[in-house]
Amino acid sequence: MKKSFTLIEILVVATIIGLLAAVAAISYTQLIKQSRDAKRRTEMEQVRTALEIYRSNVGSYPNGSTWATTLNVLTTPIVYLQSLPRDPKPQTYSYYYNGSNTDYTLGAFLETGGTTCVAGQCGNNCNYCLGPYGQK
Repeated sequence: MKKSFTLIEILVVATIIGLLAAVAAISYTQLIKQSRDAKRRTEMEQVRTALEIYRSNVGSYPNGSTWATTLNVLTTPIVYLQSLPRDPKPQTYSYYYNGSNTDYTLGAFLETGGTTCVAGQCGNNCNYCLGPYGQK
């Protein structure tokens, strides 16, 4: 007598493998999002540290409301940052800076959620802020 698998057994195994693959894909996607968010938080802390060192040396924070032009102050002439951080997913998200002589707000969008920004302080593009409108 020849031994073989029935069609039902093959379908059950295929279904189980498909479900396991789907769960793995979802978990992997969440892990990637969490990794990018961790990078965003780390970069925001690095910029905040550079801003505090800058204020310590100059006596005020850089003025402005754009990320690149304002924070270029931190990369030249005295290097407070080696380079200006960019969001890990730059086609979709970007960082935010708004500063005056006495205070500043840094912002980023976390893919896994965040609630440290007051609505509208960095547009509708941020849910994680450092500075007067978020954690400090």
